[in-house]
Amino acid sequence: MSVNVNRSVLDQFYRYKMPRLIAKVEGKGNGIKTVIVNMVDVAKALNRPPTYPTKFFGCELGAQTQFDSKNDRYIVNGSHEANKLQDMLDGFVRKFVLCPECDNPETELHVNPKKQTIGNSCKACGYRGMLDTRHKLCTFILKNPPDPTEGGSAPVKKEKEKKNRKKDKENGSGSGEGGSSENFDAPQVVDRDDDDEDWAEETTEEAQRRRMEEISNHAKNLTLSEDLEKPLEERVNLFYNFVKHKKETGTIDAADKDILVEAERLDVKAMGPLILSELLFNENIRDQIKKYKRHFLRFCHNNKKAQKYLLGGFECVVKLHQVQLLARVPIILKEMYDSDLLEEDVIFAWAEKVSKKYVSKELAKEIQAKAAPFVKWLKEAEEESGGSEEVEDDDENVEVVYSSSARELKVETVKPDKPVKEEDDIDIDAI
Repeated sequence: MSVNVNRSVLDQFYRYKMPRLIAKVEGKGNGIKTVIVNMVDVAKALNRPPTYPTKFFGCELGAQTQFDSKNDRYIVNGSHEANKLQDMLDGFVRKFVLCPECDNPETELHVNPKKQTIGNSCKACGYRGMLDTRHKLCTFILKNPPDPTEGGSAPVKKEKEKKNRKKDKENGSGSGEGGSSENFDAPQVVDRDDDDEDWAEETTEEAQRRRMEEISNHAKNLTLSEDLEKPLEERVNLFYNFVKHKKETGTIDAADKDILVEAERLDVKAMGPLILSELLFNENIRDQIKKYKRHFLRFCHNNKKAQKYLLGGFECVVKLHQVQLLARVPIILKEMYDSDLLEEDVIFAWAEKVSKKYVSKELAKEIQAKAAPFVKWLKEAEEESGGSEEVEDDDENVEVVYSSSARELKVETVKPDKPVKEEDDIDIDAI
């Protein structure tokens, strides 16, 4: 049974198909292993060596892999279900097969072991770019580049051998040897011509620009791998300096995507709102929330950890501008809530416990005391929304009683004097 190479495409007439993975578990105990029976056929459909997806499974599962190319046995240590491996194969297809531009699998890898780069070109749309070398499989690919002569040279050699045999029968052994020497010389001339053509292409401005982009992408990948190895504090400082540079150069307003990408590159996405609060907020925080709403939403949307860091950054801003902002704490929190930067349960959890992580305990108590009316309103609004149907039914029997001596409003339930029957008609003119 075949499946779509890009399984996110549900079209049954999708032209790019591959066989469904067949896995067979062998052995027992510590020697248990999973043999991928049809890995050669799957790899052929993906136009990749069968060792690549097998090694990808090993990297993702943290298991050792074994390759026996002569017997077409590709093994992953441990017991693994075929469905699990099939889902994992989707990740390999997405990262190492599909074109980033057109999502077609008509791509080829170009490995340069000297420069430690892996290029990717698409035959469908003409895309050319560099792969992200952060994945462990890239190390294996750099050490074991795909052999371009595996697929096409064997049939060509067979055809040449057949032609040579025919010439030997017709012209004798001498002419056969001459023919064979001519056949060996021809590819050398072709190769030289190809080299000359490639060199001619490399001298064009477009090719030079493309090479510079590849070199810069390679430098970025090297920097990326080096930055990820740094401690968390250094990575946070790198992200801080990145955002600060955007602000100083005046490009911060349209840099929300770049800021998110940099945070993900340094693996500090959750802490992003804390850094943004420090750099983008001051005593005019209400206006700045509206201005940089898109920046914060990229971090805080459906990310409760990032929302907690946003509250921490908010406390730090209040500390710096305590005179102007302390009294406006509930208004600012409501502005964040209305902008979908904070969710109810995150606010409730923050209000339940005083933390001295970002500010002193005394100031944290003051901030939460000022925020108490907003938190109370939020809880009441949530309760009212939950029981809105019951309230609507009882509205007719509720009367608000005002008392000059009471500090708060009293709500009393009043029974109607005379029940009005629905069947009786009421004369509006007689009222």
